[in-house]
Formats: sequence, C-alpha cells, structure tokens
Amino acid sequence: MIQKRMPSRPPKTPPASSSRALDKSDFERLSDFRHRLRQFLRASELTCRTHGLTALQYQLLLHVAGFPGRSWATIGELAERLQAQHHGVVALVDRCAALGWLARRPGREDGRVVEIHLLPKGERLLARVASLHRDELHTLLGEFSAAVPDRRAP
Repeated sequence: MIQKRMPSRPPKTPPASSSRALDKSDFERLSDFRHRLRQFLRASELTCRTHGLTALQYQLLLHVAGFPGRSWATIGELAERLQAQHHGVVALVDRCAALGWLARRPGREDGRVVEIHLLPKGERLLARVASLHRDELHTLLGEFSAAVPDRRAP
C-alpha cells in the first residue's frame, strides 16, 4: 500500500474568496462537484479492474507516459505526481516491472539517476484504459460546464 506523501512545503494559499457567505446553492454546487468527481473515480477504478490493473498502477503508467517534456520519469518525480512516499513508489514500480509494463534504465546523463520507461505491453494497456478514461472525462467536463454558472458576469 502506498502511503500519502507529506508535502515538502506548505500548500499554496488559496485565492481570496468573495466576502459573501456561502448559501444553499453554493453547497449544492460543491456537493454536486464532489459527487461527479467520485463517480468519475469510481468508474476509473472499475475500468482499471476490468483491464487487470489497479487505479494506482494505471496512474503510475499514465504519469510515466505523460511526464512533461520526455517519455520517462524518475521515482522521485513519480512520487510527487502520485503524492506518495518514495519507498511506496519503488514497490509499485517493482510490481509493474514484474508484469512487463515498465523497465528501469540507468540515466542517460547521470548514472545515479534511474529512469522509469514504459514497455510496449504497458503502452498498449495504457492506451486502452486511457481512451476509456478520456471519454468519461469529456462527459464529466461537459456536465461540469453546464452545471457551473459563470459568476464573473455582473
């Protein structure tokens, strides 16, 4: 089990909110947002399970493939993305590597760095599962757009 990573620095201060008190409609929108988000996460868990991986394994594969600017990531970078402890991500990478989804490679520029790369089997699995997530996310984003009024207008 991966433990939650403690932030290395305090979270950013949220933007200043309006001075008006929250009303019933605010609570309804917040509740609706959380409900829809939970529905997405539940659908994600079921999709992953159907394809033979856990939601955390899917997120790991996704973060390797989607790391900005390159096609690999380090354990530390993945720990940050997953908000997990370094040693927990090491264990997760070990399990995914044993399944033939990932490989560790020595750093190209720094031999002390270990690069985590997707293998073809992991790429195929990720492509199948991510396409289903993309469709679900588009549906969810459309629902959010329709449900959230634009409060910037006077």
